[in-house]
Parts: sequence; structure tokens; C-alpha cells
Amino acid sequence: MNNNLNGLPLPEIRDLIEACRVDPGRAGRTPRVVAQWVGSRRSRIEFRDKTVTHIGGEDELNPMQMLLACLAACDVDLIALHAGLMGIELEALWVEAEGRFNVQAYLGLVDEPGSGYSDIGYTVHLRAPGATAEQLETLRRRCERSSPVGDTLARGVPLRMVFVGDEEN
Repeated sequence: MNNNLNGLPLPEIRDLIEACRVDPGRAGRTPRVVAQWVGSRRSRIEFRDKTVTHIGGEDELNPMQMLLACLAACDVDLIALHAGLMGIELEALWVEAEGRFNVQAYLGLVDEPGSGYSDIGYTVHLRAPGATAEQLETLRRRCERSSPVGDTLARGVPLRMVFVGDEEN
């Protein structure tokens, strides 16, 4: 079997899967990102030694668009991973995501929650000539059940916010 199918280091991934199977505690993750205001409506996002230069502002994806991008990118990653583990070679893979939201609360026109997406839909496009209908169905089910971003959005994970103001100024 190809050890680097679809550009993935499959032996390392299989080792991680086995390590998590033996010790489920190894599967836990707690990422922490920092969004730093850099002016106007633009943020710089930092995670460890990685930086996303800008989210928001002119000519950049805004945070709501980035949320859709995260869902689409997560499912691209998930499908590429599982296609590789199943021995399916991908010729093309893309995900289109769209959603509807209303900015009245964001703009301060109403004082109630409801500025987030009211619905999100997405379409997975996949070209894998050697894949069987059964394999494609397995990949579809994997997307529905295993997408971390999709699962997070579907469950409506509780948010905890702490607001720290500068009381000295």
C-alpha cells in the first residue's frame, strides 16, 4: 500500500491512530489561539509559532466567512485523511459552504442574541475514479459523524466568556 497517498504521511497517521486506540487520553486536544487587534476591523491570529496574518478588514475574509472556511477545510482534511487510509487516490476534492446570518445585533440595532448563522449548508465535491460506491458512502458518513468543526457547530457547544477591561484608564 502507498505510504504517502494524497500527500499524507500514512505510516505516522496509522501510528497515531493506534496510539489513541491503546490510550484514548492521547486523543485529547486543547488548542489555544490569540486574536490580536491590529487596527480597523482586522485581527492577527496566533497559535504557538503559527500566525494567520489577518482576519477581517478590507480585502480579507471576515470572521463569519472564516467560520465557513473552517468547516469546509476541516471536511477537506477529514476526507483526504480517510480516503488515504482506505487506499483511495483523490484527483480533486473541494467543499462549498454557505450560510445565512443577520447583522442587526452586531450593528447594535437590536439588543438580543441572534447575529450568528441561522443555517449552514455545504456540498462536498470529490473525484476519486477508483473509489467504489460503498467507499464513497463511508466517506460521506465519516464527514457527517467525524468532522470536528461540523460536530462543534451541530452541537452548539456552550461558550464561556471572561471580559477583562482596563480599570486604570
